[in-house]
Amino acid sequence: MAELGQPKNTIDIIKKYNFRFRKKFGQNFLIDTHVLEKIAAAAEIGPEDCVLEIGPGIGTLTQVLAEHAGQVVAVEIDPELIPILQETLADYPNAEVIHNDILKTDLKELSEKYNNGRPFSVVANLPYYITTPIVMTLLEKNAPVKSITVMVQKEVAERMQAQPGGKEYGALSLAVQYYAEAEIVANVPPNCFIPRPNVGSCVIRLRRCETPRVETKDPDRMFRIIRAAFNQRRKTLANSVGNAGIPGCSTAVPAGGAAGTGTGGVITREAVTAVLREMGLSETIRGEALSLEQFAELSDRLG
Repeated sequence: MAELGQPKNTIDIIKKYNFRFRKKFGQNFLIDTHVLEKIAAAAEIGPEDCVLEIGPGIGTLTQVLAEHAGQVVAVEIDPELIPILQETLADYPNAEVIHNDILKTDLKELSEKYNNGRPFSVVANLPYYITTPIVMTLLEKNAPVKSITVMVQKEVAERMQAQPGGKEYGALSLAVQYYAEAEIVANVPPNCFIPRPNVGSCVIRLRRCETPRVETKDPDRMFRIIRAAFNQRRKTLANSVGNAGIPGCSTAVPAGGAAGTGTGGVITREAVTAVLREMGLSETIRGEALSLEQFAELSDRLG
């Protein structure tokens, strides 16, 4: 089968099957061999690796991955692409295509079947409309994944690796960095795709940490605090968290003397203010100024 990274070959296969791009699936196919090789190199895959590819499209990236990895398992949601993939991957016996929604796929079962229960290296050119749900599902649900190397919208990539104090820094930054080390490895302009997207793209690599980056007594409470802190960025942290109705521990009493929660068992503005003082932080500080470690400490002190 001809190399799909060449624009002419991609156009030929699209015309042959009279394929129509469907906006609901966010389909943009790569047509740049340099970018394809850069993705494979960034994923650091070799003959001993099993790659999980999400949304293979017509198989452009799949071909390159199959040349580097021992096994590629590609999960595609669009039924119209399955017969195309059967043709474009016919010369790659180590590439298996599964017609399913990745968010409804049992990845542990796939790992047992194709990789002896070992974790996958995830590689994908992700649909931009569903990037965050896919990435967070892979990280939060204890999926058998050791790394995630994906093409995403540039703005989203910048948010994933953002540090405190910048406008890109937010709940997504903290959620990703709790589980993984994030690094942008390539910028990709719109002309590398068919059809051309309206925004720039980036390849970002997430190396999953063996344990979360910080310790906290209650990760769920910490992330509820984080989400509240960024729901209204212009508000102070004390106001945002204190008005969010987040459950705390009714017996919690910070060293400053203020009760950790009100009579309803929720974290109060007064409690947040008292803990911020204990931590040596301003009472008017906003969430964008706190690091992951500081959010963990704040959550533990409020609990």
